[in-house]
Amino acid sequence: MRHRVAHRKLGRITPHRTALLRNLATALFERERIRTTLPKAKELRPYAERLITLAKREDDRLHARRLVLRDIQDPAVVKKLFDNLGARYATRPGGYTRILRLGPRKGDGAEMAIVELLGSEYKPKSGDEKGKKDKKEKATEAPKAKAEKKDAKAKGGKKEKAAEKAKAAE
Repeated sequence: MRHRVAHRKLGRITPHRTALLRNLATALFERERIRTTLPKAKELRPYAERLITLAKREDDRLHARRLVLRDIQDPAVVKKLFDNLGARYATRPGGYTRILRLGPRKGDGAEMAIVELLGSEYKPKSGDEKGKKDKKEKATEAPKAKAEKKDAKAKGGKKEKAAEKAKAAE
């Protein structure tokens, strides 16, 4: 039985596992969505959520920033974490990430997943916006297409005349 055994080892020694989680967390905060294996995603979730909770602190922000800097080495990512993400989740009491299962990886069959921060979901354009954009694009593309056809005819006409002259000469 696994009593009082907390985390997965992920087939790595402790320093390698720590570096892996730090790199995954940095990539997650930088891009807000990453693709990785399911066990790594499940191990990353509590690690990243602890860092976001530190970024939400209002009382001792300098100390919290230094605690986060121990794990996230990139100052730009730490700035984004404290300025944007901490403010985004200020009223949320936890659960800042979502894990979406993707199925097995083609090469080795490892179960893949997407880890994303809530609020960074893909938002496709609504039907109204798509229709408006398509009409605008068609309106601007029509004169360009006509001009290109005229240019092609002019160039093609010269080639055709040259070909006719060559046939007549034969």
